[in-house]
Amino acid sequence: MALYNYLKNFFTRNGVFLSVFLLGVVGFWIFFLIILPQIFMFDFSFRFNLPPAEQGGPNDVYTISHYKFLLFGSALSEDSYNVIDLTVFLRTIVTAVFVTLFDFIICYPIAYYLAQVAKGGWARLMVLSLIVPFWVNEILRAFAFRIIFGSNGVINDALMAMGIVDDPYPFIRENIALYAGLGYAFVLLMIFPLYNAVESLDKNQIEAARDLGSPWWRIHWRVVMPFAKPGISSGCTMVFMLSAGALAAPQILGGPSSLWFTQIIYQWFNTGGNWPRGSAYAIVLLITSIVFVLLVMKIFKVKLGEIAR
Repeated sequence: MALYNYLKNFFTRNGVFLSVFLLGVVGFWIFFLIILPQIFMFDFSFRFNLPPAEQGGPNDVYTISHYKFLLFGSALSEDSYNVIDLTVFLRTIVTAVFVTLFDFIICYPIAYYLAQVAKGGWARLMVLSLIVPFWVNEILRAFAFRIIFGSNGVINDALMAMGIVDDPYPFIRENIALYAGLGYAFVLLMIFPLYNAVESLDKNQIEAARDLGSPWWRIHWRVVMPFAKPGISSGCTMVFMLSAGALAAPQILGGPSSLWFTQIIYQWFNTGGNWPRGSAYAIVLLITSIVFVLLVMKIFKVKLGEIAR
């Protein structure tokens, strides 16, 4: 009934032709570009890696061997775990959570300042200064970070000039460049959901809390953040999913031992030539991301519609 009323209002507001066009375009995009590819990949993850001549034949049956390989490796024995892939997977998830928290800590003050403090031309200038750097291609920005954090980069030159270090610090080998690059890559996806949530907060609530003697940290903890929960959960969800699924930044900024789970997926699809196994690994990453979204919704006690709003 609610869906019927929504569609009725939608058609009344936009007209029959425009409503059908919009629903058709959105439906096509969701089904053919999101749902259908995921269904094919999910089905492919349960197939053997057969040559084209044997696909569709008697040997083309379902199997869970690719998921077992992620857990137990080539031995497929419960006594021997696939330590390398599982370690990379766990490190990818933990790092994505760290990047998400890092972005929230950095972006929350900026979003609050834009929403509640900055006015007029200064606010527009700040928004423009945030957006303009992202007109540059993601790969070029990653290479710029590699130059900045390199052995002969700006940061190491400054540290050595000030006498803080005698030799260049290995920012890339220690993955500091990778963490910084991932954090910077998705700051807008954290700032704008926070801004949209905080901007709609009635300033009288903040003034009332201040008049009652609450310190600034309690005002944010008890007033602003509870009100901005949909924006916080939306920003954290997007940053985590894109960080866990990043490929360009880990390949460019990662050190010799900083293999990313998406790089393993890429290797199975390309150099490994095993698309079913790559599909299985991708499905595991997708399910993990979905679980994280549900966990964030549970923690912040928000609904999916509030996150997508």
